[in-house]
Amino acid sequence: MISKALLESLYLFYRFMLKRLRNSYTTYGRTHKYPPPEKLSTQTIVCDMEGALLRTSSTFPYFMLVALEAGGFLRGLLLLALYPLISCLSRELALRLMVLVCFLGVRKESFRVGRAVLPKFFLEDVGLEGFEVLRRGGRRVCVSSMPTAMVEGFLKEYLNVEVVLGRELKVVGGYYTGLMEESEVKAGLALEELLAGGRVTEDGVVGFGGYSSSLHQHLFTCCKDVYLVSEVEKRRWQQLPRSRYPKPLVFHDGRIAFRPTPMSTLCIYLWLPLGFPLAVARVLLFICLPYALSVPLLAALGMRNRFVTSSSTAHPKADGGSPGSRQLYISNHRTLLDPLCIAAVLRRNVTATTYSVSPINEWISPIRTIRLTRNREEDRRRMKKLLEEGDLVVCPEGTTCREPYLLRFSPLFAEVSQEVVPVALETSVTMFYGTSTSKFKYLDPLYFLMNPSPCYEVEFMGEVATRSIDGKECSSYEIANHLQGQIGRLLGFECTNLTRKDKYLMLAGTEGIVEGDSKRR
Repeated sequence: MISKALLESLYLFYRFMLKRLRNSYTTYGRTHKYPPPEKLSTQTIVCDMEGALLRTSSTFPYFMLVALEAGGFLRGLLLLALYPLISCLSRELALRLMVLVCFLGVRKESFRVGRAVLPKFFLEDVGLEGFEVLRRGGRRVCVSSMPTAMVEGFLKEYLNVEVVLGRELKVVGGYYTGLMEESEVKAGLALEELLAGGRVTEDGVVGFGGYSSSLHQHLFTCCKDVYLVSEVEKRRWQQLPRSRYPKPLVFHDGRIAFRPTPMSTLCIYLWLPLGFPLAVARVLLFICLPYALSVPLLAALGMRNRFVTSSSTAHPKADGGSPGSRQLYISNHRTLLDPLCIAAVLRRNVTATTYSVSPINEWISPIRTIRLTRNREEDRRRMKKLLEEGDLVVCPEGTTCREPYLLRFSPLFAEVSQEVVPVALETSVTMFYGTSTSKFKYLDPLYFLMNPSPCYEVEFMGEVATRSIDGKECSSYEIANHLQGQIGRLLGFECTNLTRKDKYLMLAGTEGIVEGDSKRR
């Protein structure tokens, strides 16, 4: 008898809770699984970024990126040490603790992680299905539980979102305090103000979020229809292909080359005590030993250098070429080690031209490096003189690019020599990027060599005349564009018209070194 009464009570309680759960989702409109595509083009869509756009709802990796890139390894270690506590707290308390650790004392004016670093990782986490729903909206509003400083650059610049509603951070004296506004309800109030102000048409406003998110409780009260997806559904979503990005991801900054989940972040800190002395050993081998010895020893220490040959490419001149022969090599620019790897394949020293390099890098470089002035006439004179003294390596892009894109080639090399040898370079890393736009650029080679198994692929092309293309006379600009296209096709890279100035304006908010900058084509 008691057992029967207990079962009846549990059944009634289950029905009561189920009814309350259903009512909580229907008080602000009808709920559906996916919105009809044909209706979205005339509607405003309110999308929950973590709940319905990203395939994973965990925000820890993004805060770890902020801690590492804006605060350094010690701040990242503190956040990692607090992860067990963060896992036990409620979503709101965990969020506030991560914000406090990552933003406390960070200067607001210099914070560029949200624009320069995070977009790459956000794009890699966007689900194709969620992106298609957002893309079809006539007007797009995105909400996020993360601070606006972390998500606004990504959502507006890469996904063409008109309105971003995130959590606002408090600032004192130009520095973040690590504290957020008091309640998530503010985002809902902000959306209501948009509706009341006419910026978003109230007719046809729909919501798109996740069942596990708490944001919809406040935001979706403004929506006629609501579409919710579960975590199980999101795990089956496809990753957004690079070809579907609304805006190509050409530039990004930061040192971390992979998504820093708690386990992968732990691997970073376990690797650092071994990775640093390994990088120093690799540097010493490059500096102290001839290439015939250093290259195989570096391979034994995990650094791979591959010389790629094919029927369409040429072998470089062997060691001991004719005394009067001087060769100009032009290559795409991946890291500061590009000229070194070309010299390692040639098995002889070359001279490298640079626009800006740290005195420390110049001092430890085993090959000669010469700075250019960005004064066209002076640089032409210097390059001609260097070419008379020996082989010369020039990177016409003027700056490095990590992604499979080629920046615009400067035509100056075509005015220096009648023949050049194009060289196609590709690199691969697993843990750290070997390029940056920060004030610590002198550490770039060290970070590249700290990877467990960094790889360089070098492919030489045949000599190309700089005065004509297929027998037809051409200008230096035309030959620069022609060789950019040839190297791009060989590597499978896309050619762009972007320059060093574009890169630094986007990632660092500066123009890099602009004194005497050569004229743009």
